[in-house]
Amino acid sequence: MSNTARAAIIGATGYGGAELIRLLQAHPSVHITSVISTSNAGAPLADHFPHLQEVVVDILDELNVELIAGKADVVFLATPAGVSAELSPKLLAAGLKVIDISGDLRLKSQADYEQWYKRTAAPNEILARAVYGLSEVFGDEVKGKDLIANPGCYPTATLLGLIPAVKAGWIDPSSIIIDAVSGVSGAGRGVNLGVHYAEVNENFTAYKINKHQHIPEIEQALSSVAGKPVVTTFTTHLAPMTRGIMSTMYATISGAHTTEDFTTLYRQYYEGRKFVRIRNSGKLPATKEVYGSNYCDIGFAADERTGRVTIVSVIDNVVKGAAGQAIQNLNIMMGWDETTGLLFAPVYP
Repeated sequence: MSNTARAAIIGATGYGGAELIRLLQAHPSVHITSVISTSNAGAPLADHFPHLQEVVVDILDELNVELIAGKADVVFLATPAGVSAELSPKLLAAGLKVIDISGDLRLKSQADYEQWYKRTAAPNEILARAVYGLSEVFGDEVKGKDLIANPGCYPTATLLGLIPAVKAGWIDPSSIIIDAVSGVSGAGRGVNLGVHYAEVNENFTAYKINKHQHIPEIEQALSSVAGKPVVTTFTTHLAPMTRGIMSTMYATISGAHTTEDFTTLYRQYYEGRKFVRIRNSGKLPATKEVYGSNYCDIGFAADERTGRVTIVSVIDNVVKGAAGQAIQNLNIMMGWDETTGLLFAPVYP
């Protein structure tokens, strides 16, 4: 186990890359040695993110695997879909550890990836090698590995909210319905009409119904835990806020379990995992209560009348849903305390 690591970030001019820089520069065991942008190499980082002026290396590097391997131990890929599928094999061959924040390595089936992402999948040997890094559930599999597929933002909130109940057999997996809401930063930094201020402000919209690329990721993880195929109804919404995800999940209860029972079950399941906070019975979380942090807050409401439970899970999509969980996975991978560099309170209000 090494006490320190040199890190490179590829895709530094997106929101995920910028958040990685912000968080890693305060990590006691990580030194950022290269910040890379394929489209803006040679330009000052501060030209794209003035808030990072004099925080880390000034000039954006070009993408050169040999040069990266000479000055880094681990590479974070904060890249658009399709890039990691090509880059990961080269980075691994150069002896680097890789944490992929894109969706390229999350699905084990090439056919599923190509169906949902409409792109060529990574080689099968790379998909098989990648560990799905939902830290609180699969953290033991992350230890000592060199290739981590960081979960998506929606799947992080959703799976942390569902897996304990599914694993315990307390809900019927075939009955799961998920309503998920994201802030606009979840769409990335690109400019399009759908995230235009005049379109988003004072508006609330559903999108990608039955087509969202996170559907197979959620179902893959739930099927693994349930030990049988799980199919869900998953609807995403865009809210007029910058950060945050709220995933509201509904399922038929198997047996007789109260809100207090669910609270106790989840506290036992996540005992010792400091980034999942279970609300007291009758209390539900809000996105602003995890803003800027690596926490996932979860609350419950079991309904005796309908025999269903409502589970509400909230995260900051840029931190716990991307950069923060990537750093949590780095900590686990390297044998460090998983909270290292991440124990800061949410920003409020």
